[in-house]
Amino acid sequence: MANDDFDASDRLSRRSTLLRAGGLAAAALGATSLPAAAAGNEAQSALACVLSPEMTDGPYYLPGEKLRRDITEGLPGAPLALRLTVLDATSCRPIKGAAVDIWHASAAGKYSGEEANNTVGRTYLRGLQRTDANGLALFKTVYPGWYPGRAVHIHVKVHVGGDVVHTGQVFFRDSFTDAVYKRQPYRARGTRDMRNSDDGIFGSGGSRSLLSMRTAGNGYVGSISLGVRQ
Repeated sequence: MANDDFDASDRLSRRSTLLRAGGLAAAALGATSLPAAAAGNEAQSALACVLSPEMTDGPYYLPGEKLRRDITEGLPGAPLALRLTVLDATSCRPIKGAAVDIWHASAAGKYSGEEANNTVGRTYLRGLQRTDANGLALFKTVYPGWYPGRAVHIHVKVHVGGDVVHTGQVFFRDSFTDAVYKRQPYRARGTRDMRNSDDGIFGSGGSRSLLSMRTAGNGYVGSISLGVRQ
């Protein structure tokens, strides 16, 4: 993909990191946007330091993920660049060197490494990245597919100093997923059976775990800030 959002040299300033986190928190509080005048003041800082909701890691977590940015292993699907920024929820400072672990279903709705999916020995769509000085971890993946009984999501686990400081899931707005699923190979699978509002796990903080999405070339970029306690 010839887009800067998928390039290894992609960087994010601390200022824009905090603004993104503030925007996420504002959305959780029912605000549509942060006023420009709030940037950099105490209200902005308070909004930036929102603790991300803890959620189950589910049955498909496997320890010992590979340290890699590209987790696609050649699987089909709409390209997705993930930008996950880890912040200290107490100080709002980005956390450098945190290990961010993600895993999710393929476009066909199957996790790797699972006997039930006949994917034992496969490692696709799993990986781990270290955050940079801005707290940013980047992944190159594909838009997740759906599977029965769950809204579309990506699992995430954050490790700092050898300890797990956050286990959660990030979600997509249904309207965005509806648009993506008009593409192949998603369209061939038919209509998914679960939307965000019907997912019990989403109901436990999913509205505060929504990725900020935009298009980039023939793919998409998803961003979110994860507030954690060290």
